[in-house]
Amino acid sequence: MKYLSIAAFLLIMIGSSCSSKLDTGAINIENWKGDRYGCKGLRLQDLEEFEKIKNTFLGADNQALIKTFGRPDRVELVDKSQSFFFYYFEPSENCDGVKPEKEPLKVLFRMNAISKVSEVTVTTLNP
Repeated sequence: MKYLSIAAFLLIMIGSSCSSKLDTGAINIENWKGDRYGCKGLRLQDLEEFEKIKNTFLGADNQALIKTFGRPDRVELVDKSQSFFFYYFEPSENCDGVKPEKEPLKVLFRMNAISKVSEVTVTTLNP
């Protein structure tokens, strides 16, 4: 009986440790992933939908974000306890031939010390 409960516990832990894609509602994820640094303006088409569901991503882990939205356009490590994932809605300075006059619109996913999303902000400001 003891071994059965240990085996069940291990199966639950293994199953819960795997990250899966997040529900993104009506956001066109293929367009999102194909619009690196916001250069094509495709992500901007889904801004309204993203604003509606952004708080559903709270508590998600960094691997689930990457599986869902693709590799972040930029990652910033603030200190050992937090980091930010950036995804640009508007063309950034990394786009060929683009010299933005202002800071582009982006989403910031604030990750806590255990790599879980603690804040989702759509802004032109940097952390």
